[in-house]
Amino acid sequence: MLRYLIGRLLTFIPTFIGVTIISFSFIRVLPGDPIIVMAGERGMTEERYNELYQQFGFDRPLVVQFWDFFTGVLQGDLGTSYVTKRPVFDEFFALFPATLELSFCAIVIAITLGIPAGVIAAVNRGKFFDRALMSSALIGYSMPIFWWALLLIIIFSGNLGWTPVSGRIDLLYYFPDVTGFMLIDSLLSGQDGAFVSAVRHLILPSIVLATIPLAVIARQTRSAMLEVLGEDYIRTARAKGLTPPRVNGVHALRNAMIPVITVIGLSVGMLLAGAILTETIFSWPGIGKWMVDSIYRRDYPVVQGGLLLVALLVMVVNLIVDLLYGLINPKIRKR
Repeated sequence: MLRYLIGRLLTFIPTFIGVTIISFSFIRVLPGDPIIVMAGERGMTEERYNELYQQFGFDRPLVVQFWDFFTGVLQGDLGTSYVTKRPVFDEFFALFPATLELSFCAIVIAITLGIPAGVIAAVNRGKFFDRALMSSALIGYSMPIFWWALLLIIIFSGNLGWTPVSGRIDLLYYFPDVTGFMLIDSLLSGQDGAFVSAVRHLILPSIVLATIPLAVIARQTRSAMLEVLGEDYIRTARAKGLTPPRVNGVHALRNAMIPVITVIGLSVGMLLAGAILTETIFSWPGIGKWMVDSIYRRDYPVVQGGLLLVALLVMVVNLIVDLLYGLINPKIRKR
């Protein structure tokens, strides 16, 4: 297992270098002058422009700028925001709990509904439940996030008034930010109705963000289950008189979980990408909205540092998924 772990960790090195280059290059290929965007055209003299150009280091060659960024990353310094003058690292982890809370609720919804839906569809292959569930999954996967979000807002917030339109909690509640997770902080505050308000604000964004991962997990679970249900050991288990729930839920599902776990791990990347649109539409103060605002403002350190940190999170999740492979199937550890 140690050799397997070391091999996976070694793949981090070239991936990390590649991600660093991409995050550094991304913001620089966008059109527009960052000095004009940040400082504004009105009152901008040539002397002031040149002063800011040198202050932010744009007068140096790109290779030198990248090397400064890369060496800073290795030392744990992602730079300072041009706009807020705060370290990028501090801003990221101040906003990250909001995105993590939203993503966690979304992946819980996707796993809780997606795996049972895939199992039911596989067991009832070609029947009504199979067609209905897989058609719903196809619609959920194909539906644009922004359209789905606006549709739910119109129905449940505008017409029915069941859920709020934006934010994380009603403005009438105020309490210390202890953990950064609104559900936990609202419980710790002891204020009547605070937790319910936090849950109501979380419902629609979680559903919107969970839609695509749920569809992918359901379809992958169905495909993996169909392959396993045709194996000889499944027929043997049925011949021994084991109940269908035990055959499908224990023997078949456990062996079908490896590709499903892969999809769940990859869904983390979907959640972070989907969070950009979801947080923007619902004014959710997390990493996604922070990144979008930083792109508009051409805040180079925030964009390149934020992209790098998000990519590192995805890499860590993929490493955890690889380790779960080894735990579920010992044969993989020997490769």
